[in-house]
Amino acid sequence: MTAASTEAIRRITDAVSRVIVGAGEQIELCAIAWLCGGHVLIEDIPGVGKTMLAKALARATGCQFERVQFTPDLLPSDITGANVFNPQQGVFEFRRGPVFTQILLADEINRATPKTQSALLEAMEERQVTVDGTTYPLPDPFVVLATQNPIEYAGTFPLPEAQVDRFLLRVHLGYADLEGEMEILNRFHRSSPLLDVEPMIDVATLAALRTAAWGVYVAPSLQEYLVRLVQRTRGHPDLALGASARASLGLYRSAQVRALGRGRDYVVPDDIKALAGPVLLHRLVLRANAELRGTTPRTILQELLDSEPVPVASRRAAG
Repeated sequence: MTAASTEAIRRITDAVSRVIVGAGEQIELCAIAWLCGGHVLIEDIPGVGKTMLAKALARATGCQFERVQFTPDLLPSDITGANVFNPQQGVFEFRRGPVFTQILLADEINRATPKTQSALLEAMEERQVTVDGTTYPLPDPFVVLATQNPIEYAGTFPLPEAQVDRFLLRVHLGYADLEGEMEILNRFHRSSPLLDVEPMIDVATLAALRTAAWGVYVAPSLQEYLVRLVQRTRGHPDLALGASARASLGLYRSAQVRALGRGRDYVVPDDIKALAGPVLLHRLVLRANAELRGTTPRTILQELLDSEPVPVASRRAAG
């Protein structure tokens, strides 16, 4: 089963890579989040392919896709839906909003007001929305891919920590290098390669992939290593807020999927180290005095990774 699962994950990432140039690591991270059922915050400058990445992932996974452009005048009901009176039948009917999809692109999420941002809190955590006292389940899978521009802050509303913590991963795309940008010209000069992306898996395959991922072995010593790493962020003198227990679970599950994608049925320390940044960094809040000294969450996390002893045994003993 491991070989078949690895091949399925490779097909997804290869399909997206035919659209997004030079972002293999970021594509893998998005695929990991999707298999975990986790949400992704894509934070980068305009024009580097954030929206295209979300669309390509939706096509490659065969998922339903909806896009919402977040603006200051967007209302919560524009996302969740609302009860609308039907004069012919004399009753109120619930009209579903774009959140009732499998992959939701929340474009420029920090441009909406906090009230509208909070409309996604229940959906992201509990995979359901409640409107006028009635709860409606969301499709499975349900993943939010949210984008925001870290450069332009005028007219934006920073996401609250409670919502940031609901994002499993944060990724950055960045500019392509010379060869990569030339490749973009070659791929897009006539038509978008997005149109040629076909679904690589079906619902049954997704269920099998998840079952295989949750069966990936994580040695007790590695579990302790992971938890120690996360807990040390909570007591660090330069951090006002460390990573949550949700972060521990997200790092654990992400490491399982990463191992599976590399053809292993067990997690190794490198899986945890590679994912520590994408999973933890956006959850760390600096103290004001640390920020003035030029300290960053990345330097603190690297310090913790360098100082935390790494366990040796990670593979399940035979027999």
